[in-house]
Amino acid sequence: MIRVIDALSALDIKDVVVYGRPSNESEFNQMLKKVIGKDKDDNAILSSDPNDFGVTWSQVEAKKLELEAEYEANQYQRQRAVEYPSWKDQLDKIYHEGVDAWKAEIKVIKDKYPKS
Repeated sequence: MIRVIDALSALDIKDVVVYGRPSNESEFNQMLKKVIGKDKDDNAILSSDPNDFGVTWSQVEAKKLELEAEYEANQYQRQRAVEYPSWKDQLDKIYHEGVDAWKAEIKVIKDKYPKS
């Protein structure tokens, strides 16, 4: 599941703190704090003003949906990665059995988890 902080990062929103998991605009405005400076002791000064956030809830929601769609579309990659032999084992197979044997082994995994 894509979190609000993931969407903020993808939107290049930095220096924020999210307290909890906001699920709507009101919670977002309450739970997000933006670092707007430092005090004389070098402690962060946090703002609760949505005008300081540099992003709106609707932008965060849209980015979350985009990231979730991308995550789902790449499910096959995660499934393949679990089954692929290590690079060392793959290179060893190529060295001992040749490229065609390696391709055949990899093809079985790719056929099992095709691109959608």
